[in-house]
Amino acid sequence: MTAGRPPVPAYIQKIAPYVPGKPIETLEREYGITDSIKLASNENPLGPSPKALAAIARDVDKLHRYPDGAGHTLVHALAEHLNVLPEQILPGNGSDDLLGMLARVLLQPGDEVVIPDPSFLMYTIVAQSAGAVTVNVPLKDLAMDLPAMLSCVGPRTRMVFICQPNNPTATVVGRAAFENFLSALPEQVVVVVDEAYFEFVRDTDCACGLHYLDATPSVVTLRTFSKAYGLAGLRVGYGVMPAQLVQWLQRVRMPFNVNSLAQSGAVAALSDTAFLARTLDVVHGGLDFFYRELTRRGIPYFPSQANFFLIDVGRPADTVFEALLHQGVIVRSMRAYGFPTYIRVSVGLPEENQRFLNALDKVLAEGK
Repeated sequence: MTAGRPPVPAYIQKIAPYVPGKPIETLEREYGITDSIKLASNENPLGPSPKALAAIARDVDKLHRYPDGAGHTLVHALAEHLNVLPEQILPGNGSDDLLGMLARVLLQPGDEVVIPDPSFLMYTIVAQSAGAVTVNVPLKDLAMDLPAMLSCVGPRTRMVFICQPNNPTATVVGRAAFENFLSALPEQVVVVVDEAYFEFVRDTDCACGLHYLDATPSVVTLRTFSKAYGLAGLRVGYGVMPAQLVQWLQRVRMPFNVNSLAQSGAVAALSDTAFLARTLDVVHGGLDFFYRELTRRGIPYFPSQANFFLIDVGRPADTVFEALLHQGVIVRSMRAYGFPTYIRVSVGLPEENQRFLNALDKVLAEGK
């Protein structure tokens, strides 16, 4: 290292690390509580797919072998499920892995990336890690403002992120709005549509990235097995994109990036249609239950197209978050996202949803 020269580039030093939600065990230890429920990280309240668990148990004695580096079985299962070509699919160690590959392949220092704000924090991190400049465009009424995002696209813009549904607001972009946006973009821009929560969408007008696989400019769709399929701990996701772009990303993909049990579990989960249907019933039923109960209480909330939603608690969100923690209920404060009085709540099992409401009633009553 040359004397006086910083050990890492300045654009890396400026990155604010992503801070994930803490595990239940950590929070219970820190707060001295037991029997807590976690409604903070948008996980599947039913746990993993039973078929995935069976497949993992079947293959666990093969851990001394490296996984299939090409993910052949998983890729072909996804291709059949999605009605796309296998060469248009690239698996990743969670969809975050694909975000990193896209940044390394498509971005250079000084390029610009247009990002809705607030949205998933990793978009900013992966862009900055490549030395790109992020252009953050505020949401409008909690939804992505596509006209405003389009107005920020310039000659140095190389990538645009669309989080569909958006995290943390759970809003979506309609087909007509997305198509108008896409048709106005320069050809050099790649549109990354992150559909981590797409399985939960009930809005029939919601744009689906897969429908624009052959569009110009290029559209990349990212999905994951972490949410609806209940495999967050295995870290397996995938991208669907033009075959040429898959070939470019293959050049920077780490070898064996998706472990063998993740591949086995994902293939089995994809076939477990009964589990997915039950998951959607639990989530949609939970959302409707929350809507009714919060309306009855006169507490403002925001309808969701995901498995989480926002509540305006009318007081500092951090205070409510801490008070709920002491009752063993873990949610997420949205202060850091620019919503100082909002909390984000993931849908749980019916008894967990009721316990959250009971705890919220107590916290809000004590705060009056």
